[in-house]
Amino acid sequence: MSSYIIEGGKRLQGETYVSGSKNASLPIMAASILNKGITKLYNVPNIHDTQMMIEILKSLGCRVKKNKNKVTIDSRNINKFEIPENLMHQMRSSVIFAGAILGRYKKAKFSYPGA
Repeated sequence: MSSYIIEGGKRLQGETYVSGSKNASLPIMAASILNKGITKLYNVPNIHDTQMMIEILKSLGCRVKKNKNKVTIDSRNINKFEIPENLMHQMRSSVIFAGAILGRYKKAKFSYPGA
């Protein structure tokens, strides 16, 4: 692990970039179903799990636009409460959609998450 050694007497200054958090992005993406409108997320990491979340959202009827690390989710026209089995098997955390789908439709249908 890297470390910084600071020897006193001089003020620290500068800039750094903090990458997005998968553990923050995934639940917010799932919760966008409850919004029934447009949700904009910034600093979303470009990783397999976030890509799978986008695919699941699209399969439910959301319109999703991704531009670099910005994701815009339009959930006004969601028309399904079932997540396809092949998408559920792509990642274990896909089960986080259950609460949002139940909250919106009072029913949900999906298979076991993960492979």
